[in-house]
Amino acid sequence: MGLAACGGGGDDSGASKTVRVTLANHVWTENIKAALPEFEKQTGLKVEITQLGEDQLSDQYNVKLNAGSSDLDVMMYRPLQEGKLFAKNKYLADLSDQVKSNKDWDYSDFQPSPVEATTYEDKPVGVPIITEQEVLYYRKDLLAKAGLSAPPKTLDELKAAAAKIKASVPGTAGFVARTGKSPAVTQFSSFLYSFGGDFVDGSGKATVNSDAAKQAYAFYGGLIKDSGPANVSTDMSWPEAMAIFTQGKAAFYTEANSLYKNATDPAKSKVSDTVGFAPFPAGPAGSKPYNIPSWALGVNDASKNKSNAWKFIEWATGKEQTLAQQKAGVPGARTSVWANPEGTANYPKDLVEAIAASTKDGVAHDRPVVVKVGQARELVGQPIVDAITGKDAAAAADTANEAFQKFLDDEAK
Repeated sequence: MGLAACGGGGDDSGASKTVRVTLANHVWTENIKAALPEFEKQTGLKVEITQLGEDQLSDQYNVKLNAGSSDLDVMMYRPLQEGKLFAKNKYLADLSDQVKSNKDWDYSDFQPSPVEATTYEDKPVGVPIITEQEVLYYRKDLLAKAGLSAPPKTLDELKAAAAKIKASVPGTAGFVARTGKSPAVTQFSSFLYSFGGDFVDGSGKATVNSDAAKQAYAFYGGLIKDSGPANVSTDMSWPEAMAIFTQGKAAFYTEANSLYKNATDPAKSKVSDTVGFAPFPAGPAGSKPYNIPSWALGVNDASKNKSNAWKFIEWATGKEQTLAQQKAGVPGARTSVWANPEGTANYPKDLVEAIAASTKDGVAHDRPVVVKVGQARELVGQPIVDAITGKDAAAAADTANEAFQKFLDDEAK
């Protein structure tokens, strides 16, 4: 299905000088609000911001976008959570002309994976603003204690190092990660890709029972079962897994880099002075962590003020604002900002190196790219839980694949 061209057909004739922007509660939003007077002065436009928590944001979008409401111009949205739903329902304007319109703004400066995640049927429908990749968090002191000179570069090395530390350091797990069937899916995804698998194949068929997927489920579950915390629960999301790591009770932890301050801030972490970061370890298919935009900006296709909406996006996602955001700890999607020493000065050096490795071969999704994401995560996450609890991961993958294929068939109807 096509998308209506943004700003085409003279629908901006009554363009308002007020741009209505809906944003999520986020550090990025606070930074933009502080910089707004500069934009308003430059353009003579007035920006009206509605700021909401994630759940309220989803509720408001559901109501307003379904009703074809035009009192919403710019939308901050989650490309991997609601991007496909919004694009399929034609809520997001096609930005093809806009992204080409300003050479200085430079669309080619955005990393390929986040761009892929904000593209629908070959048309850009959003501009990525915040990115995240999966990296390996580790304890430098525990590595030294176990006689390991460097963090593991492969998943096999990770498995061996985690087992060695668990056996030699009493009361310490070798590895911790998310265990809940839905929250674990995003962090498991990098294991899946690094084994050579994915949730679906090129033709859109479910592939969570491929040999690669079965190996990945067994590996991830086995790592937690054998080297994880004793009596580990199978409903941990990041706050629980992070707490185990920051309390000093685990040596390795695979997690989104965006959460790193929880581990490096002495007020939150007992291991702030011994934490290190490394690229996601390579599996049989290499190191293939996700590199995704957690948030993006789009234009409401029903807006009557698209050209001014784009002016706001162009400013908020420009090189200057992206650099300012990144200096304030919000990782962006622009290659030039990552290449600029100013853009990385406030991050741990080893984290910057780990992120650079992730952005090279990063995969553009960290969960199935579907309309009903929550339901899909429950289905493809079940074998993770089964593998952690010692059940047959391969059989669980076969069962999950059957259910996931039925889900995909239903969604395609």
